[in-house]
Amino acid sequence: MARKRIVEVLRTGRVLVSDGAWGTFLQKKGLAPGESPEGWCLSRPADVRAIAAAYVAAGADLIETDSFGGSSFKLAHYGLADRAAAVNEAAARLSREAAGEDRWVLGSVGPTGKLLLMEEATEDELSEAFRAQAAALAAGGADAICVETFTDRDEAVLAVRAAKESTACEVICTFSFDRTKQGTFRTMMGVSPAEAAQAAVAAGADIVGANCGSVFEDLVPIVAEMRAACPGVPILVHANAGLPYRTDGVDIFPETPEAMARLAPKLVAAGAGIVGGCCGTTPEHIAAIAKAVRGR
Repeated sequence: MARKRIVEVLRTGRVLVSDGAWGTFLQKKGLAPGESPEGWCLSRPADVRAIAAAYVAAGADLIETDSFGGSSFKLAHYGLADRAAAVNEAAARLSREAAGEDRWVLGSVGPTGKLLLMEEATEDELSEAFRAQAAALAAGGADAICVETFTDRDEAVLAVRAAKESTACEVICTFSFDRTKQGTFRTMMGVSPAEAAQAAVAAGADIVGANCGSVFEDLVPIVAEMRAACPGVPILVHANAGLPYRTDGVDIFPETPEAMARLAPKLVAAGAGIVGGCCGTTPEHIAAIAKAVRGR
């Protein structure tokens, strides 16, 4: 079955459900501190595929890849920089195998960890890393490149442009925001939701959004601000399962599937066309969200 472009489907008014957390899921499967999550795409592919399959079974329409830290810069910490193409292609292939032909695969691209402001890397170096990662994800079967969890607008713009230059994929760009003392929302670098969305769209993003950092309640005004700044541009939201706290050295995310499901329709009403989860969310959270937004 030929998949339509995600934007085309969203323009019909259909709300799509994305998947949930990958990092916390990998930890539950035994990912050790200091071990590369993305490296599992090569060393433990069955476990990676099983995570994607669990979200498919939960009802997700869009499945991400285990490649958030898949840039050569991030993989260098684990001695895997020279295997970046293989890691990302495998990540996309594993999610595609689980997703089948009637769901979309989103190739996850996270920040490099290098600060342009501090001249830790040049724009050309970051762009090349992003182009290589996006091309490998597309080769593995990704339908879209999801440039996600960015706080630096300039780095996000480089990633969006690189994905557009190196693939024919749709490009999603999301940022992570925190609430300020004044009650507004900004990235760690001081960028507002409106500024972030406008910059991403100007760079070529087809879909914008927010993820991580914020809980569902905070994401409602963030989505509304993006919608006002970029009318007609689809918006994706991946929310944490609440703000974590530590117990016996373990991060606990308190938001239940039922609580997130109750808030999901508010995000749709504010303008979100894709709703899913980030840190701490599980297949149970995604199943509850899917039921809520499809039955609204």
